[in-house]
Amino acid sequence: MKDWDDLSDWFDAKQGDTGDLWHRALIDPELLRVMGDTRNQDVLDLGCGNGYLSRRLARNDARVTAVDSSERMIENAKKHDPNNLLGIKYILSSASKLDLIPSQSFDIVFANMSLMDIEDADGAISEVSRVVRTGGRFVSSISHPCFDNGSNSSWIIEKGLTSTRIYRRIRQYRNPFSENIPWKIPNDERKFTVAYHRPLSWYARSFKSHGLAITLLEEPEPQREFIEKEDDSSGFMEVPLHLVIEAIKVS
Repeated sequence: MKDWDDLSDWFDAKQGDTGDLWHRALIDPELLRVMGDTRNQDVLDLGCGNGYLSRRLARNDARVTAVDSSERMIENAKKHDPNNLLGIKYILSSASKLDLIPSQSFDIVFANMSLMDIEDADGAISEVSRVVRTGGRFVSSISHPCFDNGSNSSWIIEKGLTSTRIYRRIRQYRNPFSENIPWKIPNDERKFTVAYHRPLSWYARSFKSHGLAITLLEEPEPQREFIEKEDDSSGFMEVPLHLVIEAIKVS
């Protein structure tokens, strides 16, 4: 995954050991709340990035395996714990072909803002169903398909004499598509990664076809830190741009 390899050093510095502002104060609190207590459980971090959540869970006594398709991401994740005192097992692998992982290996699989970046997401969901134990859970956070599909969505702000109204514009929702997503890195340089929009019904059908029953949908709300530090967070109070899905392996 050369695009993510090229971004890895910048991404690692951006995420650090706590996640950037959007993860730390918007997405992660709801993801972690849905995941619940992971102590003494076997946990798979699918699309681990620089591994900050893997390390957080391992420090709280989870047995963590971390997977990413970017070799540079894995290298940077390991640098945060060079002697691997946390006991995290890192695997360089495509999410849709987890050949190194036996079936029924995990109590929880989570994918934090990675599922919509995987070209073969249906294959990844199939592999999740294979490696999670019956009764185990898959918890994923994604860009909200209903309100955030790249360049086909944006904020509309109407400023009146006495009030300001905020709307979310959305188009091309029904049909899946891919798009190059720009990242602004230092020196005003731009790099791109590919993201894949899929309607909510696509996820529901894929989960069901692979024996995963959706049990919870949550739409993360901004925490105080996000409201205070994000330049314009007002829209997030009305329209969620992220979705957390919990599913249980039933067959």
